Amino acid sequence: MSFSILGTGSALPAAIITNDDLSRIVDTSDEWIRSRTGIGQRRVCTTETITDLAYQAALTALENSGCRAEELNLIICATMTADDATPSMACLLQQRLGAVCAAFDINAACTGFLYAMDIAAAYFSRQPNQKILIVGADAMSKAVDWQDRSTCVLFGDGAGAAVLGTGNDLLAIEIGASGNRSPLYAPAMAGNCPFRDNDAVQSPYLVMDGQEVFRFAVTAMAQTIDRVLQKAGIAKESLTWILPHQANIRIIDAAIHRMKLPREICLTNIEQYGNTSAACVAILLDESNRSGKLKKGDLLALTAFGGGLTTGACILRWNK
Repeated sequence: MSFSILGTGSALPAAIITNDDLSRIVDTSDEWIRSRTGIGQRRVCTTETITDLAYQAALTALENSGCRAEELNLIICATMTADDATPSMACLLQQRLGAVCAAFDINAACTGFLYAMDIAAAYFSRQPNQKILIVGADAMSKAVDWQDRSTCVLFGDGAGAAVLGTGNDLLAIEIGASGNRSPLYAPAMAGNCPFRDNDAVQSPYLVMDGQEVFRFAVTAMAQTIDRVLQKAGIAKESLTWILPHQANIRIIDAAIHRMKLPREICLTNIEQYGNTSAACVAILLDESNRSGKLKKGDLLALTAFGGGLTTGACILRWNK
């Protein structure tokens, strides 16, 4: 048993930080960032919290689905930058929405939204008649070192959500991991334990080996899409749209070239938002839905990669 997407939603902070803004705080330029990443600006939380954005995304997804919060049977939030270690973002959303259901967070970094889909599919296999809210939300502005131009130019904040219901539109899905800390990691809270060697305390900021992540991402995106197409029994030429993780335009272009697919079927919004981690694919899905780009019967491939290292891809029939 799979599911159908009943509605989508997204939310972004009000503050827009352009490449020119960043050039005033680190040694970079609009041309340097655009040519290497495809990013022109990003959104950053200033007065909002990431829970605020997740809540707004959830509300718009519920509205788009025609469902009420009281009908939800489960809330899953994918995030690596929740406002609190506990309670979970999902529990805070449950409270704000007025839902009465189980709620929990997961952390698969940028692949989190696809992990949430896979977990939701397992719940539907056990009980087909239910409604599940999945959310991808991250405030990467809290994780990056704003003096490190190799990372601070890449990321932004945002949230995306989807309401899932009974149906058979998830044709295939795969999630995976290749455990390796060194290419991409963000240390957890350090605390101030008096019995620990404080000299061993790490920098609190995200660390990334861009070249290693690039090599991994291009291969992973192409291979995971190929495998889910095989599982679904669908030829790659039948795909209507590909919605990839928005990490770097060069990664996206290289992966599409490797798959020998036309670039025009690949949707992007990286120029406006940068890499919003677990929110990327969810925001892109919502924007594509609301713009009318997605038509009933379209075949979509969603794919992502992230810290872990994690990977994920799925084939969806759009039936909204």
